[in-house]
Parts: sequence; structure tokens; C-alpha cells
Amino acid sequence: MANIKSAEKRVRQTATRTLRNKSTKTRVKNARKLAVEAVTSGDKSAAAKVSALASAADKAANRGVIHKNKASRIKARIARDAKKQK
Repeated sequence: MANIKSAEKRVRQTATRTLRNKSTKTRVKNARKLAVEAVTSGDKSAAAKVSALASAADKAANRGVIHKNKASRIKARIARDAKKQK
């Protein structure tokens, strides 16, 4: 365990940020699962779920949880799959 006051604070900050990042990553993963399921099944609400995924990915990238290129890649792949299904 940290003995220095600033190190103890860093431990607390890291724990808080880890939880926040985990929540954001989980939100992206769940949105991706819903979007992929909707696109592959030809669901009517697929466009809304793809849009929700794009929004979640962009928010995660803006917060620095995932890289902006990863967010772009996620959006491009789901858009490509949605286009194939049409």
C-alpha cells in the first residue's frame, strides 16, 4: 500500500477512473451486441440501434476510454454489415 499522501490520492483517483471507464466500455459492448443482433436479424429498429452504438462509441472516444480510431472502426464495421443486409 502507498505510504505517501499523494500516492494514496493517486490510488483513489485510479480506482474511480477505472470504474468510470469500465462502465463506458460496457455501454459500448452492450450497444454493439444489440446493434449486431438487430442488423443480422433484419430488425426494423436496426437503424436506431446502429445510431445508439455510434453515439456510445463516440462518447467513449471523446472521454478517452477508447481510441478515436477504434470508435471509427466500430462504426464502420456495423455500417458495412447493415449495408450488406439491405
